[in-house]
This record gives sequence, structure tokens and C-alpha cells, in this order.
Amino acid sequence: MRFSALVVIGDGKGRYGYGLGKSGEVPEAIKKAIASARKNLKKIEIAKGGTITHPIKGKFGAAQVFLKPAPEGTGLIAGGAVRAILELAGIKNVYSKVYGSRTQANVVKATMDGLSQLKTYSEVSLLRFGKTVETKTEAEAK
Repeated sequence: MRFSALVVIGDGKGRYGYGLGKSGEVPEAIKKAIASARKNLKKIEIAKGGTITHPIKGKFGAAQVFLKPAPEGTGLIAGGAVRAILELAGIKNVYSKVYGSRTQANVVKATMDGLSQLKTYSEVSLLRFGKTVETKTEAEAK
């Protein structure tokens, strides 16, 4: 008999990741999952108001996750694995809906796929208007 552990980690400032660990012992499976999650860290830019910049749809297997920006004060309208990832990434205002399979691992991977498709404010303005608009956070990063 083997145990599997699915772990989601984040710093609340835009860094997040997940890991899957398997072992004959539960504590060992959790340790492996945490190590895997640390190797799999991603970074996103959080938009003004603690939300995402535009609507996205992530897919993995039969699971589909739809994420839509929400006004400040709305909170996280998400459940289960989607809520865990968004909270740990530091996103505070989002609407979400899961379609298809609700398997935890597939929902986590679909959410990660959706978040990887996010574009920054300046990338969106470049696509729409053909020119970049530098935000305060991007100016401070330079």
C-alpha cells in the first residue's frame, strides 16, 4: 500500500507552486511533495486590487478552471484546490469556476496552467495599443 500527498505552497507575494509525493509512509510522502513543490515554484504579477489582469481558462486532462478578475472587496469566490493556490499566491479578489473533472490533482494543474497564461499590464497594453505602459512596480523593479 502506498500513500500520495498533494502539497501547495506560496509566499503570498506572487510565488506559488505544487508538488506530488508518493511513499509507503504518509510523512515521507509529504516530505517528497514539499521538496517537489519547492522545485516547481512559479511567479506572477498581482494586479492592482489584489486580482488578476484578465480572464483566463486553464486546462489539464478533463479539468477546466475559469478565473475572472473581481473588484476589490469581493474576496476569493473559489473552492478547494483553486482557493488554496490563489490564497498562497497572494491573490485576494477573483471569481472562479471548475468545469469537467473535479479531481484535486487535475484542478491544481489546470489552475497552474491558467495562471501561467497571465500577462502583465504592460504586455496587455502592448497587444491592444501597440505601445507599452510602465507601471510603478515595473519601474521599481528596474
